[in-house]
Amino acid sequence: MSKKNVIIIGAAGRDFHNFNTYYRDNENYNVVAFTAAQIPDIDNRKYPAELAGSLYPEGIPIYAEEKLPELIKELKADECVFAYSDVKYDHVMGISAIVNAAGADFKLLGPTKTMIKSNKPVISVCAVRTGCGKSQTTRKVIELLMEQDLKVVAVRHPMPYGDLVAQKVQRFASLEDLKKHNCTVEEMEEYEPHVTRGNIIYAGVDYEAILRAAEQDPDGCDVIVWDGGNNDFSFYKPDFAITVLDPHRPGHELSYYPGEVNLRMTDAAIINKIDSADTESVLKVEENIKNANKQTAIIKAESKITVDDPKVIKGKRVLVVEDGPTLTHGEMTIGAGTIAAQRFGAKELVDPRPYTVGKLNDTFKIYKDIGVLLPAMGYGEQQLKDLEETINKTDCEAVVIGTPIDLTRIINIHKPCTRVHYELDEVGSPNLNEMLNDFIKKHKL
Repeated sequence: MSKKNVIIIGAAGRDFHNFNTYYRDNENYNVVAFTAAQIPDIDNRKYPAELAGSLYPEGIPIYAEEKLPELIKELKADECVFAYSDVKYDHVMGISAIVNAAGADFKLLGPTKTMIKSNKPVISVCAVRTGCGKSQTTRKVIELLMEQDLKVVAVRHPMPYGDLVAQKVQRFASLEDLKKHNCTVEEMEEYEPHVTRGNIIYAGVDYEAILRAAEQDPDGCDVIVWDGGNNDFSFYKPDFAITVLDPHRPGHELSYYPGEVNLRMTDAAIINKIDSADTESVLKVEENIKNANKQTAIIKAESKITVDDPKVIKGKRVLVVEDGPTLTHGEMTIGAGTIAAQRFGAKELVDPRPYTVGKLNDTFKIYKDIGVLLPAMGYGEQQLKDLEETINKTDCEAVVIGTPIDLTRIINIHKPCTRVHYELDEVGSPNLNEMLNDFIKKHKL
């Protein structure tokens, strides 16, 4: 039986994981290419031979997704595997139509073929969309476990946009480690809140190697917490699965891939942000949870917002800077910075679009519904420079920073600014503390 030629359609995350876990040493397949979407400047590279294994001594080329139809024909692809997240169902099937029209089969790999089993208990924190509140939920889970004197190691969904060989296994225990690994803003937003709280977080490219390193972490490991990215499902088989939902986007939990997968598999569904969403939307999300997964526990939570200096906001014309992916492919038009500006009495939200420069102009052309907010895009040095120049050019009196990291640590903002913080605050019962206590007893921790 001849090998099947495969193209993996991805965005530098799930695609590499699917290859590593299912295709890398599989003699029945020949992966002829990856395609890349969502993330700028990651095509026209190779998945390196050092990571690709003995079947791929030359590595595997990465192309722009736009070239998919011609690649299928040129490379004689038999199958195309869709492997990225936070996309509408009609987008997934649109790609399927392109693949089928070019003559190839369209495929989605599921948990059985891609989840890795740990020898430590695993808690996964996933979501139905980007920007639901996974990070604050993960922080809350870790804090509750650490209060029980447990050694917790977090593993973050991949964001490998640089030197893939150097990023095979990354361990972050301090802010200095962020510099050592040349982290982008998007990476720092996920890693920095962990290390500033005193817990270890791993990430990288090869998640089998990462898991084994995390299990043997020099500081000890009792529990692995999977900190999900976008709305992807976990790379590790969870012993307790948590999925976060957002009532600001009711119905998205049943219409975006693979967020509904998370909802249908979860042990606990958290409806976050109930303090800033309308009651009808909260009830709609709750109804959808019950229809999709009758066994799951439903937790309701507020996204508690504080700011370092409310006086910077009150009565001022402010520029609000929000988490980049939440506004772009997450499609949100409101974030923690926006809510803080409203609650603390901003006079006006200033539109940054007349002042954007460089790659930020491209961002607003692609994502036309962002509105008067500025996404903190920082996949590379040039985007950081563009972000800094745009902020300083904008005709505003103050800047509200709604990103998970302190932007003033990495760019120079020449205006009064204040940072927004947000934490998960559960309402009533059931809650995470009760459920984690059951988890601890079950696994004799």
